[in-house]
Amino acid sequence: MVVIRLARGGAKARPFFNIVVADKRTRRDGRFIERIGFYNPIATASEESIRIAQDRLTYWKGVGAQASPTVERLINQAAKKAA
Repeated sequence: MVVIRLARGGAKARPFFNIVVADKRTRRDGRFIERIGFYNPIATASEESIRIAQDRLTYWKGVGAQASPTVERLINQAAKKAA
């Protein structure tokens, strides 16, 4: 099964997450199929906190990828900002 989830990056106490498409059996920060965006929870007001490639997200959901609950929340949050 293919999932859309967060992969943690960044330094200690300064988290940064990539939104990736990966096989469910791989480790959280392990091998992934495609990186479709990022989430920066500690971004300042002048920085971009979330970016998702909507065309790739639509494609992967169309072929059966399941988004994690956290990624689903971030997708909705990004949609509200865009509107």
